[in-house]
Amino acid sequence: MERDRTPRTQAAQDKRRLILDAAVRVFARQGFHACRVADIADEAGVAYGLVYHYFASKDEVLDTLFLERWNVMLELIRDVDSRDIGPRDKLYAIAAFIVDSYRHDPDLMKVIIVEVTRAANSFGQTHLARIAEAYDMIADIVTKAQNAGVFKTEISARFAAMAYYGAIEQVLTGWIFGLLPSDEESFEIAKGMVVETVCGGLDSAASRVDVAASGTPI
Repeated sequence: MERDRTPRTQAAQDKRRLILDAAVRVFARQGFHACRVADIADEAGVAYGLVYHYFASKDEVLDTLFLERWNVMLELIRDVDSRDIGPRDKLYAIAAFIVDSYRHDPDLMKVIIVEVTRAANSFGQTHLARIAEAYDMIADIVTKAQNAGVFKTEISARFAAMAYYGAIEQVLTGWIFGLLPSDEESFEIAKGMVVETVCGGLDSAASRVDVAASGTPI
């Protein structure tokens, strides 16, 4: 019996993953509200009832997709903030992670942005506390840089965090709708441009002098 359990568990996990991956494609192509559970089943090549075996509804499917990706990002932010590097480097690492997430799975990032984080009256409201957790951690990076005299204090850390994430999200939206070039070079350039857009307004007078003298970002 014990030898039987692991393959069965793995098979169940694989089937669940198959359904989630199919849902990403369907949500990205049709929009969450326009699709049915049957569409997800058809995309996955499984029986309609099997989707309900793993998920109570298509809402739960979307919840799962969002939380999986968002929790990975929260863990990344914690790890980055623990490193002995400057605030610009921390913000660059976070921006790079988000840009690379889009680069490797644009459909999933489209679903998260369009169907969750911007859905103020539905999923966005449901996951508001989780979404805010990312803003809070980014704000903490800004606060520590302000306390160290690297960033100016005239701009609130919370506002700066939301402006920073908002800039990243807007760039992703530009790629989603084809408003920005989405080649490999553009992805790399965007990482630095997002950081410079926000940090250029956050840098204290003293840090700007340091940057000018050294020729490198703090």
